[in-house]
Amino acid sequence: MRAPIRLGLQISNFNYPGVSEEDLFQRLSDIATTAESSGFDSLFVMDHLHQIPPVGPPENWMLEGNTILAALAARTSRVNLGLLVGGVTYRNPALLAKVTTTLDVISGGRAILGIGAAWFEQEHVAYGFDFPSLGERFEHLEDSLQILRAMFTHDTATVEGKHHSVKEVRNNPRPIRGDIPIMIGGSGEKKTLRMVAQYADASNFFGDAERMRHLIGVLEGHCERLGRDPTEITKTRLGTLVIGQTDEDAKQKVAALREGGASEQALASAIVGGPETVVEQATELLDAGLDALIFGSPDVHDLETVALIGQTLSPLLAEREAVVA
Repeated sequence: MRAPIRLGLQISNFNYPGVSEEDLFQRLSDIATTAESSGFDSLFVMDHLHQIPPVGPPENWMLEGNTILAALAARTSRVNLGLLVGGVTYRNPALLAKVTTTLDVISGGRAILGIGAAWFEQEHVAYGFDFPSLGERFEHLEDSLQILRAMFTHDTATVEGKHHSVKEVRNNPRPIRGDIPIMIGGSGEKKTLRMVAQYADASNFFGDAERMRHLIGVLEGHCERLGRDPTEITKTRLGTLVIGQTDEDAKQKVAALREGGASEQALASAIVGGPETVVEQATELLDAGLDALIFGSPDVHDLETVALIGQTLSPLLAEREAVVA
């Protein structure tokens, strides 16, 4: 099933000015409902247990992703919900299928299963997770993709993988839509994009428009070899956005973020500008072949900023979807 993503918001940071632990969930709920009402169709959180560089220092707060998604499902009614993306090493794949199906039932059919090969070794060491070689992690990923799809779509499933297997496993109740869209994150051209072509309903990339054209071309090549229609796969890109009422306002925000110690790496690749500039740069990315844009924002805690992003970009994505349709 094609992943129903056009404009997504990623929440990657949980430390907000003046927001205590007791107030955190309410602020997250306000972010989610503001995103939903301003035109976002998807909401994502990272799948990490410590904060990661370059988003913030390891002592910053981090919530378990599936738990917070389930809570936000009860506070929203339309946005799709997923991890961007889940680490394959953190959960038994059959349990992950059950957790994600539970989210789908809670949300009335709005779950997206995001997954990738995982990368943050420090986090694995801290929590006692195995961190095998990249090649082995891809083997785990392929096992997981086979198990997840089988459990989403069959009353009982039996899959014999290299590292993970299930035998006559039941996943009841079933997903609301009869399946759950799977998004694979990553840009590896030989393995990751081959798995996208073979198993996934969406891919997620990083980079500029030129990089998008290249990766989409590689993905289309894998689809051709495997006999897959590439239009069945939603091509998405995750990036950082700093928006203001004007270009100057956005530049001032960036200056303030730098003074506050924000990551130069994240800011260097960000889209920065007022609404007109943001639309121009978003259009360039979409013209490169993308179907959807997903943004994180350093001031995602500011509800006016969330609303401005949605109100600026949702008409552009709706227009593009209408043209394709």
